[in-house]
Amino acid sequence: MKLLSKAFNWFIEQRLPQLERLIQYPFETQELLFEQLIEKGKGTVFGKEFGFSTIRNIETFKKQVPAFTYEQIYPYIERTLKDEQNVLWPTPIKWFAKSSGTTNARSKFIPVSPEALKECHYKAGKDALTIYIKNYPHSQIFSGKSIGIGGSLYPNSFHPYSQTMYGDVSAVIMKNLPFWAQWSRTPSLAVALMNQWEEKIEKIAKITAEEDITCIAGVPTWTLLLLQKVLEIKNKKYIHEIWPTLELFIHGAVSFKPYESLFQTIISSGNINYLEVYNASEGFFAVQDQVHQKDMLLLLDHGVFYEFIPLDEIGKENPKTIGLEAVELDKTYALVINTNAGLWRYQIGDTIKFTSLHPFRIKITGRTKHFINAFGEEVVIENAETAITKACQCTGATIYNYTAGPIYIEKGKRGGHEWIIEFKTPPKGLEKFVAILDKTLQEVNADYEAKRYKDMALTKPVVHAVAEGTFYKWMKKRGRLGGQSKVPRLANNRKYLDDMLSMLQEKNISNYPNNLYSA
Repeated sequence: MKLLSKAFNWFIEQRLPQLERLIQYPFETQELLFEQLIEKGKGTVFGKEFGFSTIRNIETFKKQVPAFTYEQIYPYIERTLKDEQNVLWPTPIKWFAKSSGTTNARSKFIPVSPEALKECHYKAGKDALTIYIKNYPHSQIFSGKSIGIGGSLYPNSFHPYSQTMYGDVSAVIMKNLPFWAQWSRTPSLAVALMNQWEEKIEKIAKITAEEDITCIAGVPTWTLLLLQKVLEIKNKKYIHEIWPTLELFIHGAVSFKPYESLFQTIISSGNINYLEVYNASEGFFAVQDQVHQKDMLLLLDHGVFYEFIPLDEIGKENPKTIGLEAVELDKTYALVINTNAGLWRYQIGDTIKFTSLHPFRIKITGRTKHFINAFGEEVVIENAETAITKACQCTGATIYNYTAGPIYIEKGKRGGHEWIIEFKTPPKGLEKFVAILDKTLQEVNADYEAKRYKDMALTKPVVHAVAEGTFYKWMKKRGRLGGQSKVPRLANNRKYLDDMLSMLQEKNISNYPNNLYSA
């Protein structure tokens, strides 16, 4: 471990000045990367079809190449899945990140090139640690081992005789990690990539309970499950009684705000640092670079050229995009990426806001399909996370999970929003919790406030408090257990609400005897 620490200290000395230069020259960095991507893609099937050889600047690129949704770019991905090479990217594609998404039942298969692994995921991962060590120069993170809670890998069923595989991006990354990174992590790949999720969590907990763990990386929901298993095995109350040198939790994929207080109850007797990253199946885009600020530094030389769709263009057939030079603070944009794995003008489905323009820092505000707008209220994840966090703080509650959707207007009934929330610590009065949730949503969203005026369009929210383990059972029922599977937070329909309520009624799952406790 001392050797690894020395090697990384050397890397930090080399990399920090480069990161500073990228911050000073963001536009030049992105322009150079754009030129490199176009040059690389010229000879591909996609590049020939859209005339990459005639593209001289970004404006020409936008005119010649439309913005693609996953469904629109899928025919090219499908050809690659069937082992046809040089379709989207010239380098042979041997790996695909399988993403279930949150509001789309259809699985997505994202090509992962060698360049994407090396110059995006791994480079950004090292930069995240570089930034962390810079902020915490006395860190002992390399004195122990790290845990990454990942998914599984499967042979490519689209072409069974090929050598290609697909799985959660975390599994693809773990399988291809350089030797020094494999050496510093636990458990073994044989356990980490198991496809039986429940058995895997049990084994990881038993193995790591006997290790010296300094760092954990994963989605908050599943990380909590692992920590609880470890505490159960060792019959301890606080995680630092088992891992006294644990100092860092790297998290992403979902907002950490609703989970932070719950983590603190498990940690309690020790201190831990949190580092948020934006590492998706399509690429590693941003990392938190300030200790006391939750926004993230946009990574500009990691194989991804960015475009941004303004709010009023989102959902249009041919949306207009802008570049970094035109973005403004605190405005919502949908993210469009061009990557070194051949995703061209791809609408990833996430929405962001810029919190700083020098350097460029962002925060994730939601998904383009992940909102409630049944009555013109336009409630997005950012609103929901703020409101539920405030309601928890004011009522002493902590939560595991939640989902919400609309209550449609019926004859004699007004519309509204319905929430299903799994509490770890129930609120001191569910009515009070609902009132604060509702009031905060009105404070942060003027459209919601207008619709709530005198209950004219929306009545106050209906909230169901459900038993611990409910969301786990529901995700298992849907075949969505795993490190990269995310609970759908908001939906503009009742698909998830009705499915879960139906399960609850069938199995009579509740924190309270005999029925759902609702307000």
